[in-house]
Amino acid sequence: MADLKTLLNQALVLNSFNLNDVAKQQCLQYLALLQKWNRVFNLTAISDARDMVYLHLIDSLTLLPFLEGDSLLDVGSGAGFPGLPLAIVTPEKKWTLLDKNNKKTRFLTQVVAELKLPNVNIVHKRLQDFHPEICFDTIMTRAFGSLQMFAKASEPLLCKNGVLLAMKGQYPQDELNECPNQFILQDVTRMMIHGIEVERHIVRLRKKPAKRSC
Repeated sequence: MADLKTLLNQALVLNSFNLNDVAKQQCLQYLALLQKWNRVFNLTAISDARDMVYLHLIDSLTLLPFLEGDSLLDVGSGAGFPGLPLAIVTPEKKWTLLDKNNKKTRFLTQVVAELKLPNVNIVHKRLQDFHPEICFDTIMTRAFGSLQMFAKASEPLLCKNGVLLAMKGQYPQDELNECPNQFILQDVTRMMIHGIEVERHIVRLRKKPAKRSC
């Protein structure tokens, strides 16, 4: 835990993230649980402590400036990225983390219980089979597939003025060329993660306004 604490503090300072003590401790607990479970359940291919801090946690926090509204959905959350770190630092927002993999949602349920995160709901379903009673202001993904797949499957769950956020590595030109017609590309932002050499882009999509009838 001491090594993780040093790595986390360095990464937060390098990337200008100012977390309170409670959030820092919860992030450390989360990473420690991930290390523990990963040895048995192989939740993520990233196992090095430094890579976990930068490529998982700091990478997730880069979405903070793009979040909108109070109801947020992380699609294909896997071991909890980006949704869980974001939920830790935004306790005032309501988060749903969705994944079809049972062992990963079991892990996330355990993390939420141990960290005492009342603002997080874990759902074990495929996106296509998820039919909540509410819509979401922000729907995000880091690992759901192409923009086209993500946008089409997420559209029924997105609020009228909501936003889709897709985390990508290299600039996804081919995927942007196939973006569904019912969506507008708002922008693609290149993100810098200081302390590690990676290429990151965040894509923002919105629904096109409905045409008025005569």
